[in-house]
Amino acid sequence: MIKRLTGTLGAVEIGSLELTIGPVVHEVLVPELVRRDLQTKGGQTVTLHTLEFLEGTPGRGNLVPRLVGFLSEVEREFFDLICEVDGVGVRKALRAMVRPVGEIARAIEEQDAAALSTLPGIGAATAERMIAKLRRRMPKFALLVGRETPTAAAAGDVLAETFEVLRSLGHSETDARRLCDALRGEKKKVKDVQEALEVIYRSMHKPR
Repeated sequence: MIKRLTGTLGAVEIGSLELTIGPVVHEVLVPELVRRDLQTKGGQTVTLHTLEFLEGTPGRGNLVPRLVGFLSEVEREFFDLICEVDGVGVRKALRAMVRPVGEIARAIEEQDAAALSTLPGIGAATAERMIAKLRRRMPKFALLVGRETPTAAAAGDVLAETFEVLRSLGHSETDARRLCDALRGEKKKVKDVQEALEVIYRSMHKPR
């Protein structure tokens, strides 16, 4: 499976873009939130975190391989989860992701079916299914804030990974979320999970 592509960004259209790698031009399907970030970056080198799927009718033998691309691993993981919901396929999930992942994740976590129903292609019944299936899997995604650049997307990845590490170290879900929120609130730029943990634990042991 192709998990990551780095190349020169070509045409960016609604729903897809072209990425040139050597002599090969790849068509990559993208949701609206990715298109908005990349629409002014034609000719620049970009990296997309990708997943593959087959589109078509198996019985007719007309399956076509497709690539879907995101600006961070966490966005790709979130998309994969959305596709697990009954009645939500790849195409519907692509149409739905018009808002930042953190906003959609918080709506699922807070069981806000009305907000989810405003997403393209997601009606009331599908919104309820999303909540039922995914609500308990949303805390780390809800840490992601709206972002304007791929750099901010990468920062969101670090926060999400830090949340998972804190959980593995014995912190409760609520505590891990609180610590990550505090780190984000301090607006400290951390380059990786190790640095994030150092900042968090230093803050915990500061004299009050």
